[in-house]
Amino acid sequence: MKKRKVPLRKSVVSGEMFPKKELIRIAKSKEGEVSIDPSGKKPGRGAYVALEPAEVEEAWKKRILDRTLGTDLSDDFYQELLDYVKHQKARKELFGNE
Repeated sequence: MKKRKVPLRKSVVSGEMFPKKELIRIAKSKEGEVSIDPSGKKPGRGAYVALEPAEVEEAWKKRILDRTLGTDLSDDFYQELLDYVKHQKARKELFGNE
């Protein structure tokens, strides 16, 4: 059977390439609205961050997503992203790869 190609994306924080499933996409719509995109299919500009709380904290501290997406993100958005990443990481550890 033919092996499937695993799509890779680059984390904007570390610059490392990861399989798409190990990253979370942050999407910016044409209207300028920024949101977490768990499906990875929302229209608009996207930036990827690894599912690691340390990476999200570094992105928050250095305001990396602000520069990448060309907008000012609130601390509430970064806190929501951090909570989401911690939740997803805990789920992955509990249930493994699904």
